[in-house]
Amino acid sequence: MDRRSIIKKAGLASVLAAGMAPAVHAQSTMRWRLASSFPKSLDTLFGTAEVFAKKVGELSGGKFTITTHAAGELMPAFGVLDGVSNATVEMAHTAPYYFFGKDPTYALDCAVPFGLNSRQMTAWMFEGNGLKLLREHYAKVGIVNFPMGNTGTQMGGWFRKEINSVADLKGLKFRCGGFAGKVLERLGVVPSNIPGGEIYQALEKGTIDAAEWVGPYDDLKLGFHKVAPQYYAPGFWEVGPQLSLYINQKAFDALPNEYKAIVEAASAFAHVDMQAKYDARNMPALKTLLSQGAKLHTFNKDIIAAAFKASNEVYTEMNDTNPAWKKIFSDYAAFRKESNLWFSVAEGPMDEFMQRQKF
Repeated sequence: MDRRSIIKKAGLASVLAAGMAPAVHAQSTMRWRLASSFPKSLDTLFGTAEVFAKKVGELSGGKFTITTHAAGELMPAFGVLDGVSNATVEMAHTAPYYFFGKDPTYALDCAVPFGLNSRQMTAWMFEGNGLKLLREHYAKVGIVNFPMGNTGTQMGGWFRKEINSVADLKGLKFRCGGFAGKVLERLGVVPSNIPGGEIYQALEKGTIDAAEWVGPYDDLKLGFHKVAPQYYAPGFWEVGPQLSLYINQKAFDALPNEYKAIVEAASAFAHVDMQAKYDARNMPALKTLLSQGAKLHTFNKDIIAAAFKASNEVYTEMNDTNPAWKKIFSDYAAFRKESNLWFSVAEGPMDEFMQRQKF
Protein backbone atom coordinates (compact mmCIF):
# COMPACT_ATOMS: atom_id res chain seq x y z
CA MET A 1 0.00 0.00 0.00
CA ASP A 2 1.21 3.50 -0.81
CA ARG A 3 2.91 5.12 2.21
CA ARG A 4 1.02 8.41 1.75
CA SER A 5 -2.29 6.53 1.62
CA ILE A 6 -1.48 4.81 4.93
CA ILE A 7 -0.64 8.16 6.55
CA LYS A 8 -3.88 9.70 5.26
CA LYS A 9 -5.96 6.82 6.60
CA ALA A 10 -4.14 6.88 9.91
CA GLY A 11 -4.74 10.61 10.16
CA LEU A 12 -8.45 10.20 9.45
CA ALA A 13 -8.67 7.38 12.00
CA SER A 14 -7.11 9.57 14.68
CA VAL A 15 -9.57 12.38 13.90
CA LEU A 16 -12.53 10.02 14.19
CA ALA A 17 -11.16 8.50 17.38
CA ALA A 18 -10.87 11.98 18.85
CA GLY A 19 -14.56 12.57 18.21
CA MET A 20 -13.97 15.20 15.54
CA ALA A 21 -16.29 13.89 12.84
CA PRO A 22 -18.45 16.57 11.21
CA ALA A 23 -19.66 18.58 14.18
CA VAL A 24 -23.33 18.78 13.24
CA HIS A 25 -23.65 15.04 13.80
CA ALA A 26 -22.23 15.37 17.28
CA GLN A 27 -24.63 18.07 18.41
CA SER A 28 -27.27 17.26 20.98
CA THR A 29 -30.96 17.41 20.13
CA MET A 30 -32.55 20.83 20.62
CA ARG A 31 -36.17 21.96 20.62
CA TRP A 32 -37.16 25.62 20.32
CA ARG A 33 -40.48 27.43 20.00
CA LEU A 34 -41.31 30.11 17.46
CA ALA A 35 -44.20 32.52 18.05
CA SER A 36 -45.75 34.01 14.91
CA SER A 37 -47.69 37.25 14.63
CA PHE A 38 -49.97 35.65 12.03
CA PRO A 39 -52.93 33.24 11.98
CA LYS A 40 -52.55 29.70 10.60
CA SER A 41 -55.06 30.44 7.84
CA LEU A 42 -52.43 32.55 6.05
CA ASP A 43 -50.13 29.97 4.51
CA THR A 44 -47.90 32.66 3.02
CA LEU A 45 -47.25 34.51 6.29
CA PHE A 46 -47.61 31.91 9.03
CA GLY A 47 -46.46 29.37 6.45
CA THR A 48 -43.07 31.10 6.13
CA ALA A 49 -42.30 30.16 9.73
CA GLU A 50 -43.21 26.56 8.88
CA VAL A 51 -40.94 26.63 5.81
CA PHE A 52 -38.10 27.92 8.00
CA ALA A 53 -38.68 25.32 10.73
CA LYS A 54 -38.81 22.48 8.21
CA LYS A 55 -35.55 23.58 6.59
CA VAL A 56 -33.79 23.83 9.98
CA GLY A 57 -34.89 20.28 10.72
CA GLU A 58 -33.65 19.03 7.35
CA LEU A 59 -30.28 20.77 7.57
CA SER A 60 -29.67 19.55 11.11
CA GLY A 61 -30.62 15.97 10.35
CA GLY A 62 -33.61 16.29 12.66
CA LYS A 63 -31.52 17.31 15.68
CA PHE A 64 -32.73 20.92 15.83
CA THR A 65 -36.53 21.04 16.04
CA ILE A 66 -38.54 24.24 15.94
CA THR A 67 -42.26 24.19 16.69
CA THR A 68 -44.31 27.02 15.19
CA HIS A 69 -47.20 28.70 17.01
CA ALA A 70 -49.81 31.02 15.51
CA ALA A 71 -50.74 34.39 16.96
CA GLY A 72 -52.58 33.93 20.23
CA GLU A 73 -51.31 30.43 21.00
CA LEU A 74 -48.32 31.44 23.11
CA MET A 75 -48.80 35.21 23.15
CA PRO A 76 -50.71 37.95 21.30
CA ALA A 77 -49.69 38.85 17.76
CA PHE A 78 -48.12 42.10 18.94
CA GLY A 79 -46.49 40.53 21.99
CA VAL A 80 -43.70 38.70 20.22
CA LEU A 81 -41.03 41.41 20.50
CA ASP A 82 -41.30 41.38 24.28
CA GLY A 83 -41.70 37.60 24.27
CA VAL A 84 -38.34 37.08 22.54
CA SER A 85 -36.63 39.91 24.42
CA ASN A 86 -37.52 38.44 27.82
CA ALA A 87 -36.89 34.84 26.67
CA THR A 88 -40.47 33.63 27.02
CA VAL A 89 -39.81 32.05 23.61
CA GLU A 90 -36.57 31.63 21.72
CA MET A 91 -37.85 32.91 18.36
CA ALA A 92 -40.59 34.88 16.65
CA HIS A 93 -41.65 35.75 13.10
CA THR A 94 -43.28 39.13 12.66
CA ALA A 95 -43.64 42.44 10.83
CA PRO A 96 -41.33 44.81 12.74
CA TYR A 97 -43.43 47.90 12.05
CA TYR A 98 -46.00 46.50 14.48
CA PHE A 99 -43.73 47.88 17.20
CA PHE A 100 -43.48 51.45 15.97
CA GLY A 101 -45.26 52.54 19.16
CA LYS A 102 -42.22 51.45 21.16
CA ASP A 103 -39.86 53.18 18.73
CA PRO A 104 -40.62 54.16 15.09
CA THR A 105 -37.12 52.92 14.22
CA TYR A 106 -38.46 49.35 14.17
CA ALA A 107 -40.44 50.24 11.03
CA LEU A 108 -37.20 50.58 9.07
CA ASP A 109 -36.80 46.81 9.42
CA CYS A 110 -40.10 46.38 7.57
CA ALA A 111 -41.61 49.26 5.59
CA VAL A 112 -42.17 53.00 5.68
CA PRO A 113 -44.26 55.01 3.18
CA PHE A 114 -42.50 55.48 -0.16
CA GLY A 115 -39.63 53.31 1.00
CA LEU A 116 -37.50 50.63 -0.62
CA ASN A 117 -39.11 48.00 -2.82
CA SER A 118 -38.50 44.33 -2.04
CA ARG A 119 -35.33 43.93 -4.09
CA GLN A 120 -33.94 47.22 -2.82
CA MET A 121 -34.73 46.24 0.76
CA THR A 122 -32.90 42.94 0.39
CA ALA A 123 -29.96 44.75 -1.20
CA TRP A 124 -29.81 47.31 1.63
CA MET A 125 -29.95 44.59 4.26
CA PHE A 126 -27.37 42.22 2.80
CA GLU A 127 -25.12 44.45 0.70
CA GLY A 128 -25.69 47.83 2.31
CA ASN A 129 -25.57 48.77 5.97
CA GLY A 130 -29.12 47.72 6.83
CA LEU A 131 -28.48 44.51 8.72
CA LYS A 132 -25.52 45.96 10.60
CA LEU A 133 -27.42 49.07 11.71
CA LEU A 134 -30.58 47.21 12.67
CA ARG A 135 -28.67 44.60 14.64
CA GLU A 136 -27.15 47.41 16.66
CA HIS A 137 -30.68 48.66 17.32
CA TYR A 138 -32.06 45.23 18.31
CA ALA A 139 -29.09 44.58 20.59
CA LYS A 140 -30.64 47.12 22.97
CA VAL A 141 -33.49 44.68 23.65
CA GLY A 142 -31.46 41.46 23.50
CA ILE A 143 -32.59 40.32 20.05
CA VAL A 144 -30.73 39.27 16.91
CA ASN A 145 -32.75 39.71 13.69
CA PHE A 146 -32.73 37.96 10.32
CA PRO A 147 -34.68 39.05 7.22
CA MET A 148 -37.31 36.37 6.59
CA GLY A 149 -39.78 37.18 3.87
CA ASN A 150 -41.10 40.03 1.78
CA THR A 151 -44.56 40.41 0.27
CA GLY A 152 -43.64 42.80 -2.53
CA THR A 153 -45.64 46.01 -2.95
CA GLN A 154 -48.95 45.62 -1.18
CA MET A 155 -52.45 46.70 -2.13
CA GLY A 156 -54.00 49.91 -0.84
CA GLY A 157 -56.90 48.22 0.88
CA TRP A 158 -60.65 47.67 0.97
CA PHE A 159 -63.16 50.52 1.24
CA ARG A 160 -66.93 50.62 1.45
CA LYS A 161 -67.08 53.66 -0.84
CA GLU A 162 -64.88 55.04 -3.59
CA ILE A 163 -61.98 57.28 -2.59
CA ASN A 164 -61.62 59.97 -5.24
CA SER A 165 -59.85 62.77 -3.37
CA VAL A 166 -57.90 63.59 -0.24
CA ALA A 167 -61.14 64.98 1.19
CA ASP A 168 -62.68 61.50 1.02
CA LEU A 169 -60.07 60.30 3.50
CA LYS A 170 -61.03 62.71 6.27
CA GLY A 171 -62.48 60.92 9.28
CA LEU A 172 -62.01 57.49 7.68
CA LYS A 173 -61.37 54.81 10.33
CA PHE A 174 -58.74 52.77 8.54
CA ARG A 175 -56.86 49.66 9.62
CA CYS A 176 -53.29 50.08 8.40
CA GLY A 177 -50.07 48.42 9.43
CA GLY A 178 -47.58 50.11 11.65
CA PHE A 179 -45.88 53.36 10.78
CA ALA A 180 -48.22 54.23 7.88
CA GLY A 181 -50.76 55.64 10.34
CA LYS A 182 -48.38 58.46 11.31
CA VAL A 183 -48.50 59.67 7.71
CA LEU A 184 -52.14 58.93 6.86
CA GLU A 185 -53.46 60.74 9.91
CA ARG A 186 -52.05 63.95 8.38
CA LEU A 187 -54.50 63.41 5.53
CA GLY A 188 -57.39 63.15 7.97
CA VAL A 189 -57.40 59.36 8.36
CA VAL A 190 -58.07 57.82 11.78
CA PRO A 191 -55.57 54.92 11.78
CA SER A 192 -56.00 51.65 13.65
CA ASN A 193 -53.37 48.93 14.01
CA ILE A 194 -55.34 45.64 14.29
CA PRO A 195 -53.84 42.13 13.99
CA GLY A 196 -54.70 40.27 10.79
CA GLY A 197 -56.96 37.73 12.45
CA GLU A 198 -59.22 40.47 13.85
CA ILE A 199 -59.67 42.70 10.80
CA TYR A 200 -62.72 41.08 9.17
CA GLN A 201 -64.78 41.22 12.32
CA ALA A 202 -63.90 44.88 12.90
CA LEU A 203 -64.76 45.72 9.29
CA GLU A 204 -68.03 43.78 9.39
CA LYS A 205 -69.17 45.42 12.64
CA GLY A 206 -68.26 48.90 11.47
CA THR A 207 -65.57 49.41 14.09
CA ILE A 208 -63.46 50.47 11.11
CA ASP A 209 -64.52 51.83 7.70
CA ALA A 210 -61.73 50.36 5.62
CA ALA A 211 -58.76 48.05 5.93
CA GLU A 212 -55.59 47.03 4.19
CA TRP A 213 -53.77 43.77 4.69
CA VAL A 214 -51.33 42.45 2.09
CA GLY A 215 -52.61 41.56 -1.36
CA PRO A 216 -55.11 39.46 -3.32
CA TYR A 217 -53.97 36.01 -2.21
CA ASP A 218 -54.31 36.72 1.51
CA ASP A 219 -57.21 39.14 1.11
CA LEU A 220 -59.28 36.50 -0.67
CA LYS A 221 -58.76 34.11 2.21
CA LEU A 222 -59.85 36.76 4.71
CA GLY A 223 -62.94 37.70 2.69
CA PHE A 224 -62.71 41.49 2.94
CA HIS A 225 -64.45 41.95 -0.44
CA LYS A 226 -67.69 40.68 1.09
CA VAL A 227 -68.05 43.75 3.32
CA ALA A 228 -65.97 46.45 1.57
CA PRO A 229 -65.85 45.84 -2.20
CA GLN A 230 -63.82 48.88 -3.37
CA TYR A 231 -60.24 47.58 -3.78
CA TYR A 232 -57.44 50.11 -4.19
CA ALA A 233 -53.82 50.01 -5.31
CA PRO A 234 -51.02 50.64 -4.67
CA GLY A 235 -50.20 50.50 -0.98
CA PHE A 236 -47.69 53.34 -1.18
CA TRP A 237 -46.97 52.93 2.53
CA GLU A 238 -45.74 49.36 1.97
CA VAL A 239 -43.58 49.30 -1.13
CA GLY A 240 -41.44 46.36 -0.04
CA PRO A 241 -42.40 45.24 3.47
CA GLN A 242 -39.91 42.84 4.97
CA LEU A 243 -40.77 40.27 7.63
CA SER A 244 -38.20 39.37 10.27
CA LEU A 245 -37.10 36.44 12.34
CA TYR A 246 -36.35 37.44 15.93
CA ILE A 247 -34.08 35.31 18.12
CA ASN A 248 -33.25 35.88 21.75
CA GLN A 249 -29.63 37.07 21.74
CA LYS A 250 -28.46 34.86 24.63
CA ALA A 251 -30.13 31.80 23.14
CA PHE A 252 -28.56 32.48 19.74
CA ASP A 253 -25.11 33.07 21.23
CA ALA A 254 -25.34 29.72 23.01
CA LEU A 255 -26.01 27.81 19.79
CA PRO A 256 -23.19 25.74 18.28
CA ASN A 257 -21.71 27.45 15.23
CA GLU A 258 -23.19 24.81 12.96
CA TYR A 259 -26.69 25.58 14.19
CA LYS A 260 -26.11 29.31 13.81
CA ALA A 261 -25.19 28.68 10.17
CA ILE A 262 -28.28 26.53 9.71
CA VAL A 263 -30.53 29.27 11.08
CA GLU A 264 -28.94 31.80 8.73
CA ALA A 265 -29.34 29.52 5.70
CA ALA A 266 -32.90 28.47 6.53
CA SER A 267 -34.07 32.06 7.11
CA ALA A 268 -32.58 33.11 3.76
CA PHE A 269 -34.37 30.21 2.07
CA ALA A 270 -37.68 31.22 3.67
CA HIS A 271 -37.04 34.86 2.74
CA VAL A 272 -37.00 34.02 -0.98
CA ASP A 273 -39.80 31.47 -0.69
CA MET A 274 -42.31 34.00 0.65
CA GLN A 275 -42.07 36.45 -2.19
CA ALA A 276 -42.03 33.68 -4.79
CA LYS A 277 -45.38 32.51 -3.43
CA TYR A 278 -46.92 36.01 -3.51
CA ASP A 279 -45.64 36.79 -7.00
CA ALA A 280 -47.08 33.51 -8.30
CA ARG A 281 -50.41 33.53 -6.46
CA ASN A 282 -51.61 37.14 -6.38
CA MET A 283 -52.88 37.46 -9.96
CA PRO A 284 -55.03 34.28 -9.95
CA ALA A 285 -56.47 35.44 -6.62
CA LEU A 286 -57.17 38.92 -7.99
CA LYS A 287 -59.10 37.41 -10.89
CA THR A 288 -61.20 35.44 -8.43
CA LEU A 289 -61.87 38.53 -6.32
CA LEU A 290 -63.02 40.48 -9.38
CA SER A 291 -65.31 37.63 -10.41
CA GLN A 292 -66.87 37.77 -6.94
CA GLY A 293 -67.71 41.47 -7.07
CA ALA A 294 -64.56 43.33 -6.03
CA LYS A 295 -64.07 46.67 -7.79
CA LEU A 296 -60.46 47.48 -8.65
CA HIS A 297 -59.23 51.10 -8.50
CA THR A 298 -55.97 53.04 -8.48
CA PHE A 299 -55.45 55.87 -6.00
CA ASN A 300 -55.41 59.14 -7.93
CA LYS A 301 -52.21 61.13 -8.24
CA ASP A 302 -53.39 63.89 -5.89
CA ILE A 303 -53.78 61.41 -3.03
CA ILE A 304 -50.38 59.84 -3.64
CA ALA A 305 -48.69 63.26 -3.98
CA ALA A 306 -50.26 64.48 -0.74
CA ALA A 307 -49.14 61.33 1.05
CA PHE A 308 -45.61 61.71 -0.31
CA LYS A 309 -45.45 65.27 1.00
CA ALA A 310 -46.79 64.21 4.39
CA SER A 311 -44.28 61.35 4.56
CA ASN A 312 -41.32 63.67 4.04
CA GLU A 313 -42.65 66.01 6.72
CA VAL A 314 -42.86 63.10 9.18
CA TYR A 315 -39.35 61.92 8.33
CA THR A 316 -37.93 65.41 8.88
CA GLU A 317 -39.60 65.60 12.28
CA MET A 318 -38.35 62.12 13.20
CA ASN A 319 -34.80 63.08 12.26
CA ASP A 320 -35.05 66.05 14.61
CA THR A 321 -36.45 64.13 17.58
CA ASN A 322 -35.22 60.51 17.42
CA PRO A 323 -31.44 59.93 17.19
CA ALA A 324 -31.82 56.17 16.60
CA TRP A 325 -34.21 56.80 13.72
CA LYS A 326 -31.97 59.49 12.22
CA LYS A 327 -28.90 57.25 12.25
CA ILE A 328 -30.60 54.42 10.37
CA PHE A 329 -32.95 56.44 8.17
CA SER A 330 -30.10 58.60 6.89
CA ASP A 331 -28.40 55.51 5.53
CA TYR A 332 -31.71 54.05 4.31
CA ALA A 333 -32.63 57.25 2.44
CA ALA A 334 -29.19 57.51 0.79
CA PHE A 335 -29.45 53.91 -0.39
CA ARG A 336 -33.01 54.54 -1.66
CA LYS A 337 -31.85 57.52 -3.72
CA GLU A 338 -28.98 55.62 -5.35
CA SER A 339 -31.02 52.47 -5.92
CA ASN A 340 -33.94 54.32 -7.53
CA LEU A 341 -31.49 56.08 -9.82
CA TRP A 342 -30.22 52.69 -10.99
CA PHE A 343 -33.72 51.21 -11.36
CA SER A 344 -34.66 54.17 -13.57
CA VAL A 345 -31.94 53.21 -16.05
CA ALA A 346 -32.92 49.66 -16.98
CA GLU A 347 -35.54 48.05 -14.73
CA GLY A 348 -38.07 50.87 -14.83
CA PRO A 349 -38.19 51.46 -18.60
CA MET A 350 -38.27 47.73 -19.29
CA ASP A 351 -41.08 47.11 -16.80
CA GLU A 352 -43.06 50.05 -18.16
CA PHE A 353 -42.78 48.74 -21.73
CA MET A 354 -43.63 45.12 -20.90
CA GLN A 355 -46.63 46.01 -18.77
CA ARG A 356 -48.19 47.88 -21.72
CA GLN A 357 -47.94 44.89 -24.04
CA LYS A 358 -50.73 42.47 -24.91
CA PHE A 359 -49.66 38.85 -25.15
